Amino acid sequence: MAEITEQDSLYHDLDKKSISEILKNINEEDQTVPLAVKKTLTQIEPLVVAIAEKMKDGGRLFYIGAGTSGRLGILDASECPPTFGVPYDWVVGIIAGGDIAIRKAVENAEDDMEQAWKDLEQYHIHKNDVIIGIAASGKTPYVIGGLKKANELGMITGCIVCNTESPIAAIAKYPIEVIVGPEYITGSTRMKAGTAQKLVLNMISTSVMILLGRIKGNKMVDMQLTNTKLVNRGTKMVIDETGLDDDSAAKLLEKYGSVRKAVEAYLDTLQ
Repeated sequence: MAEITEQDSLYHDLDKKSISEILKNINEEDQTVPLAVKKTLTQIEPLVVAIAEKMKDGGRLFYIGAGTSGRLGILDASECPPTFGVPYDWVVGIIAGGDIAIRKAVENAEDDMEQAWKDLEQYHIHKNDVIIGIAASGKTPYVIGGLKKANELGMITGCIVCNTESPIAAIAKYPIEVIVGPEYITGSTRMKAGTAQKLVLNMISTSVMILLGRIKGNKMVDMQLTNTKLVNRGTKMVIDETGLDDDSAAKLLEKYGSVRKAVEAYLDTLQ
């Protein structure tokens, strides 16, 4: 029997369907993804706790994957510094084939069992780091090799896969298996599987950063102020926390460069 991610689509003759029917069918399939993710919450929670504990001790979070899975890891990692104000080496996404593979498929890159660890070693990997392998199929050699080596060194390992009883889930100490079923286009795991992986990655990084104190209330108090929209948002946050007028809040934010530092500086003046 074919793996779930490779099973034949439940829809046939796609090339003969109307655009409205295609869109409706894709949307209906997409609605099943959050429900599949919901079933994995008990798998996600212990991994989040383990990651936060390691990062409090100086560890970092690494995502490794190939193709769509690798790109999704890079996407999530790249959004952590601007969102949470953390250094760029706290959460790192690595893709089989290197950075060129972000935009263009690199032939056979995912088939090398040794390369993931070589790629990780460039970051001077250590025992407090956490490695999460991302692979819809659950059998990508690049990911298997990286997780095996990390396990040998006693590191925390996790995975996000979309098949049951996969080799990668068997290797990872904290496996997350999101079973979304056959894709709308047979085997096109950039669709439902990719959406599921993105949702889980959002949940992992966001909850870890909350545990690390990078969110106050429900606000991104450490976000990077890289454009006018974010400066305006940050100014409003300073106003909400201090009661200052718009001009004073804006000047305070400009001086200190982050909402957290601006508010703390203001509160210090009151003591």
